[in-house]
Amino acid sequence: MVVFPQPDSPTSPSVSPLPMLNDTPLTALTTSACPKSPRRRVIKPFHRDESEALHRMFNAVQPDSYIRPHRHLDPPKSEAWIVLRGAVLFFTFEDDGRIRETVKLAANGDAFGVDLTPGVYHTFLALEPDTVIFEIKNGPYVAATDKAFAPWSPVEGSPEASEFMQRLRDAFEKR
Repeated sequence: MVVFPQPDSPTSPSVSPLPMLNDTPLTALTTSACPKSPRRRVIKPFHRDESEALHRMFNAVQPDSYIRPHRHLDPPKSEAWIVLRGAVLFFTFEDDGRIRETVKLAANGDAFGVDLTPGVYHTFLALEPDTVIFEIKNGPYVAATDKAFAPWSPVEGSPEASEFMQRLRDAFEKR
């Protein structure tokens, strides 16, 4: 995992992950669709078709949304995330479920994004309401094979999911 730090020099050019987009799509996602979604998150794709080789999307997430740890194996896919608004705890895992790495990413923090190699189990937890992430990953998207869920992780919507999220938060605090 590569962590993207903020530029350390006041003379460095400003970081503008989406220089051609304005705040309107972010506002629409976070103020209307995301809080009302049963999953407490919404994805706004910018790629025109699921078969495209590169997928680009906004991912708006609320703090109580559970994203089950998963990896992309069929085919192997790289992914990158840049936090545009809010903050997240990002986790990678060993195959047996042990936490490999964890990092706090924040839109205006020291670290604001990650780049992940294919085949690594991962998840993130939103720390602030209306967190928005710009996500990039290889396509194409085929629902049946896109994600391989971690067998040691609770199923989304299960009572164990909230407990699992709390264990991740606690593990981050203890590091």
